[in-house]
Amino acid sequence: MTNGFLNRKKTAEGLSRSRTTWFNKLAGVFRKPTISEEDWENAEEILLQADVGYRTTSFLLNGVRARLANDRRDGFNVLELLKEEICSILEFDNHLGSSLERPSGPKVIVVAGVNGVGKTTSIAKLASYYQTQGCTVLLGAADTFRAAAIEQLQIWGERIGVEVIAHQHGSDPSAVAFDTVQAAIARKVDVVIIDTAGRIHTKVNLMEELKKLIRVISRLDSDAPHEILLVLDSTIGQNGLAQASSFMEAISCSGIILTKLDGSAKGGVVLSVCRDLKLPIQFIGVGERAEDLIPFIPEDFVEALFTPMNGESPS
Repeated sequence: MTNGFLNRKKTAEGLSRSRTTWFNKLAGVFRKPTISEEDWENAEEILLQADVGYRTTSFLLNGVRARLANDRRDGFNVLELLKEEICSILEFDNHLGSSLERPSGPKVIVVAGVNGVGKTTSIAKLASYYQTQGCTVLLGAADTFRAAAIEQLQIWGERIGVEVIAHQHGSDPSAVAFDTVQAAIARKVDVVIIDTAGRIHTKVNLMEELKKLIRVISRLDSDAPHEILLVLDSTIGQNGLAQASSFMEAISCSGIILTKLDGSAKGGVVLSVCRDLKLPIQFIGVGERAEDLIPFIPEDFVEALFTPMNGESPS
């Protein structure tokens, strides 16, 4: 099986709860030959319950209604129009996280996020993804505030066969990042991924520490870090947007890793993340295994939301 087929299959499996709980119902609303005002209200309620958010829901449905009013094609399919509008929200010019284009030295990725979103696990899965693409990877355990975080990353490193650069608990996170990038340059490693401490987005001192870490990395490569990925937990819904906005005020994020989509029935938060934050979702987590972090493909995501798998019945 090709990677594309496997990723589509994983996306569909990971979104099964969102699909069966909300989006099959939404598809049912728009499969009717005539859409009444009550149907539009039902669609709005379904989208809000799926955690799409009020602003994004209004934007989406208004877009569909405007296009519907202006389109007189025979056999016009409102559901297909809805899918097109969703794709337009999700699509960006590029998806840096899944890109294998690298600078002359190692590609340096810094990963940030609040506590409990699955950040360290996502880093290990991201390393595994790059390994499958034929890249050599080095990890930096710059979450020095928690000894358990260092140990967790080292355990993952052993599991997937990737070396982890680590200092003692309580040491300077910036020093760990510097040593990791320096080692990667010396060893001609393809990809460096730096773990950072999970931090509450309202803690100014911790955000300043993250800024310092980024400045230190840039001393070794003026273009680095080449990506700063923000990890969000899909199960916390709209609260994740406030977290992300605060991080973006402090640092220039290049994209989102959205975790735990397989554990959420409210996958609609993906639409709010893209439209409100103006950032691409680059990877999604759809399971516990190392291979269950996959590149985010908008078309695959939309089809997975609305297409029942074998054994499921459409509403």
